Amino acid sequence: MNSPITKTFDADTTKALEHVDRAEMVDIACDMVRSNSVKGAEAALAYKMAEWFRARGYEVWLHELDHGLAQVVATLKGTGGGRSLMLNGHLDTDPVTTFGWSRDPFEPHIDGDKLYGAGIINMKGPDAALIEAAEAIRKSGVKLKGDLVVALVCGELQGGYGMEELLKTGYRTDAAICCEPFGTWNVLTMNVGTAIFGVSITGKTEHIMYKHNAVDAIQKMLKVIPAIDAIEFTYEPRADLPDIPCIHVGAVIAGRGTDYNLKGPNYVSDYATILCDVRFLPGQTIESVTADLKRAIDKVASDDPELEYKIDIPAPAFFGTGLTKGHEPYEIDAEEEIVQLVVENRTQIMGEPPELVGVHNPGSYSGDDTSHLWKFGIPCVLFGPGHPNGIRSAFADEFMSIDDMEAHSRILVKTAIDYCNRDT
Repeated sequence: MNSPITKTFDADTTKALEHVDRAEMVDIACDMVRSNSVKGAEAALAYKMAEWFRARGYEVWLHELDHGLAQVVATLKGTGGGRSLMLNGHLDTDPVTTFGWSRDPFEPHIDGDKLYGAGIINMKGPDAALIEAAEAIRKSGVKLKGDLVVALVCGELQGGYGMEELLKTGYRTDAAICCEPFGTWNVLTMNVGTAIFGVSITGKTEHIMYKHNAVDAIQKMLKVIPAIDAIEFTYEPRADLPDIPCIHVGAVIAGRGTDYNLKGPNYVSDYATILCDVRFLPGQTIESVTADLKRAIDKVASDDPELEYKIDIPAPAFFGTGLTKGHEPYEIDAEEEIVQLVVENRTQIMGEPPELVGVHNPGSYSGDDTSHLWKFGIPCVLFGPGHPNGIRSAFADEFMSIDDMEAHSRILVKTAIDYCNRDT
């Protein structure tokens, strides 16, 4: 895609748009794909990107955190008097499926408009597009009044840990665009709440010869799982989010002891854990969902005095699934300035308005860093390049549209110039 630069744009916008470099953007994405940054192991990529930004004159903050994590905040400093805008992406990726790849997932491959590679959708493709937007402004020599911030955070897939820790330091911008991969034809103003719970049952182990004296944690868990599937949440329904709230038991493990020793299947398992993913509505909270979950399990326990359980939120560190309690629901009015500015510039750059502005089904069923940005008072909108066949990620032969990445980068260029040059 090579979008025409029309005469309706001012001189600065025209100049910056001329510096959007499709090949450079693709190179950035490919280099990021080659760095395996599955959640929990994204620090090396953060260090690499920090050096990349330093070499180009950005003001760089390499923010090192607990759990061996790190993230990078790179800033194009404004001349003063304008407003600051954050372009937000995350460095961590979902685990790669071991089935179905036709080539090495960490060696990017280009086929026409398709850029293949592990994590390219969520979200190294969007990361490259937002970086290229900042680079186009920097290389053009266009000066913004306010700061333009590129925040490549860690731990987004662990409950938004990196963004939460960043904001706890007092760091703020006047607005943010969270460039999650929903496609430039969608401008999302809402995400539901998300959390991962661990439910563990403690039993009593015995050798198979004496199993009648045991308390089998697996058998107890087999009673609990149907109760969780049939949970009755406390909530006010929303017609635009018909499938929420929902819960899914996504992982099961059992063995002997809290490390789930599996070397003795001749013994009854005395410890079992399930991991549950929960999606919930505005009006619900992580605390209210926890209470609903406890009530459902307590009904089972009332008929079984040997059923001893606990709920962990976040799930135990053993599993590496989360470092915060999760994402609370986020929703911004579609009339807010940052939303309207993205819609306006998407329309101007691409020649037509987005297909959707507001709640997306199923896109809004996910969770992301807008939750924490919104909680800390930063107006934010969800807008990023996506997959041509809908909202999906972490599948075999994962790919993203390069055209959509380039369009996204151009829209961000104009939006950054417009927003950062407005007086505080």
